[in-house]
Amino acid sequence: MRYQRPKGTADILPGDSEKWQYVEKTAREVFKTYQFKEIRTPMFENFEVFSRSAGDTSDIVTKEMYDFHDKGDRHVTLRPEGTAGVVRAFVENKLYGPQVLKPYKVYYMGPMFRYERPQSGRLREFHQLGVEAFGSESAALDVEVIAMGFNLLKKFGLNDLKLVINTLGDQQTRDDYRQALIDYLEPHFEELSDDSRARLHKNPLRVLDSKAPEDQKFVADAPSILDYLTPEAKAHFEEAKELLTALDIPFEIDANMVRGLDYYNHTIFEIMTNSKSLGQGYTTICAGGRYNGLVKELGGPETSGVGFGLGVERLLVLMDAESIEFPVDNDLDVYVVGIGDAANATTLKLAQAVRGAGLTAERDYLNRKPKAQFKSADRLNARYTMTVGDSEIENGVVNVKSMATGEETQVKMADIFADVKKVLRAN
Repeated sequence: MRYQRPKGTADILPGDSEKWQYVEKTAREVFKTYQFKEIRTPMFENFEVFSRSAGDTSDIVTKEMYDFHDKGDRHVTLRPEGTAGVVRAFVENKLYGPQVLKPYKVYYMGPMFRYERPQSGRLREFHQLGVEAFGSESAALDVEVIAMGFNLLKKFGLNDLKLVINTLGDQQTRDDYRQALIDYLEPHFEELSDDSRARLHKNPLRVLDSKAPEDQKFVADAPSILDYLTPEAKAHFEEAKELLTALDIPFEIDANMVRGLDYYNHTIFEIMTNSKSLGQGYTTICAGGRYNGLVKELGGPETSGVGFGLGVERLLVLMDAESIEFPVDNDLDVYVVGIGDAANATTLKLAQAVRGAGLTAERDYLNRKPKAQFKSADRLNARYTMTVGDSEIENGVVNVKSMATGEETQVKMADIFADVKKVLRAN
């Protein structure tokens, strides 16, 4: 039998894994400047964590979740996104309490799972990095999160970006707008797609997110949520726009944008890029928004939150398409060359001494001739070689060669064990 990875998954091999490490390291550095700290949650949760948070009419719950009953007949789900698990942890660990500084800022990164048709940058096991901030209803926090996402993408070398924003208002706004949408769409009920007919009375805002051609003609002329904002919701959105302008972050408003999950309200946003590597026209690379009701939905007190998520696979596809160079350092500090069987233990000790000093080292494990070992040193871009044979071992010395200059000197083996960095600086 020929074993293959499951459909919609990928092996991340050396050569590519360094790119992932660079993305993760850069994200950690950017998040740190905004005082976001890392949180790690389980890769599977109880089914209700996602069905209650994402909404039972969302595509994630109805079509895409990997859910199953385990051996204890518990209904569990591989996490399809990061926010709900973070909120569950926030509630379970009582991080809403007065002893915790607000806003409570965290970031996460790791694998997520959705059953969907695999395509470029979209896999069934995919990786997401994201942020969440709890405990402040200020529009300034919305804008800080947007600015952080924008700055992160620019840090990765992406410049052809477009920020699109909208507001879903407060609860009164949503209730009024929900009824207006039902009144508008109901006369066309039979002409809508099957999904939109099923959603119309449960969550009509989801119809606006439909990509079905039969729905698009009605979406184009649908009422705008901006006409139903309460004074409080309008003030929140106006402040967010003013603050984005103050930070010189250009934006567009799309009144039909609703995002794919049911828990959003007030400010929502998508950062898009115009790259053919992800399809024709502008496509979303980073998205998120505010979700004031989600903590309460999962058993906590009324607590506001705001965050975003970003798909790492899509980011890497985009960076490769834009020919962005990854600052990956694969060079080797020292290659230890052994001549003869008697050198085996000594080369191992020398390599270990180099590594113990915080440098990188390699040696031969295939009993090859010295010429082949030196070729390996060249291929690995070694900065230095250390060569030992019978006579060097007998005299307690090592031949150290700088690969850049070709200069070779003989040094005491004891000096290498005592301070290898000092020896290399002198060569």
